[in-house]
Amino acid sequence: MLDPAIVRKDFPIFERRVHDDKPLIYLDSANTSQKPRTVIHSLTDFYERHNANIHRAVYQLAAEATELYEGARTKMAAFLGAPEGSREIVFTKSCTEAINLVAYAWGRANLREGGEIVITEMEHHSNLIPWQIAAETSGAKIVAFPITDEGFLDLDVMGDVITDRTKIVCVTGMSNVLGTINPVAKIAEAAHAVGAVVLVDGAQRTPHLATNVAELGADFYTFTGHKMCGPTGSGGLWARAELLEAMPPFLGGGEMILEVWLDRATYNEIPHKFEAGTQPFAQMVGLGAAVDYLNELGMDAIRKHEVEIVGYALQQLSQIEGLQIHGPMDPETRGGVVSFWLDDVHPHDLATIVDTEGVCVRAGHHCAQVLMRRLNVPATTRASFYVYNTNEDVDALVAAVVMARERMATGLPF
Repeated sequence: MLDPAIVRKDFPIFERRVHDDKPLIYLDSANTSQKPRTVIHSLTDFYERHNANIHRAVYQLAAEATELYEGARTKMAAFLGAPEGSREIVFTKSCTEAINLVAYAWGRANLREGGEIVITEMEHHSNLIPWQIAAETSGAKIVAFPITDEGFLDLDVMGDVITDRTKIVCVTGMSNVLGTINPVAKIAEAAHAVGAVVLVDGAQRTPHLATNVAELGADFYTFTGHKMCGPTGSGGLWARAELLEAMPPFLGGGEMILEVWLDRATYNEIPHKFEAGTQPFAQMVGLGAAVDYLNELGMDAIRKHEVEIVGYALQQLSQIEGLQIHGPMDPETRGGVVSFWLDDVHPHDLATIVDTEGVCVRAGHHCAQVLMRRLNVPATTRASFYVYNTNEDVDALVAAVVMARERMATGLPF
């Protein structure tokens, strides 16, 4: 059983105070999570004791650095249940870069005029813009997978959306706004039935749910490290080995080649074919430490904690007059994200006021403008929870929102 009050002691940032000595209430983990000491220490230890470039030299430091980097790849492969292990894990600096890799490399080889790219209405721009670019360059067409008013994908029309013209279905594993956990396996079954492949944006899903890419039925699965207690600049792509082997390179340069002549080259084996140039190797070592940390907590325990705290947040926030929550109301169907709209208070004003109480939330369109239009709002306020959040954090949020509404209603300054 996960005790968040004990877990937060692993995170040194919660020792600090903000705004006239108020405790830090961090509810923005969907934006980026805080980092435990073990991850921070892995970075300092790497730079203090092992720093050398990877895959390029034979001296001891270089061998140690390479071993730590490849060790992180092995950990990430096990964390995602990669059927063929670490050769199916390509490291990138972010989830966004991983999706661009697929859109460019797989898209260039497989998308043509007449083909269709299915994208859901709840996608983050990272899983939309790369496909718009791929559509422009290939002549393929983008098709929308709509959502219901309750914030679920409308599976009743899935047969009309995924057809024999579909080449790829791009779906988030968990919405960064609605919190909705999507039925990826069911969608993958429909996609595979018409010969299409499935890309899952796992940026929000991976930190919160135990993941097995084979059980999901995914063909591509992307992840980012900084939302799962790891460093910024760490992330990557899992893909079926046969797809990676068939895809052309994404970026050209050192380390992604076997032999080079002036007018041609042969490419390295996977996954190195997709890792041109010097990688953010220290960050990947930190990502490996983050995987260790999450495994120690236990992904099932993390999920159980989040269902409980999100259920409490939905219950408490829904009692505030004039507050509308977006997305499913059953915590079993959503992850650790709660987005809402309060009367006529703009989310930017609301987030600024609650910050004066030490409560950190995100406000804006959350890089999901298509979804904002579907919800008919310009923006939302979003509270997102993780392993270190307690019910007392929810209480602090509720008190700060109520205080903000009163200040705005009376015209008091903030």
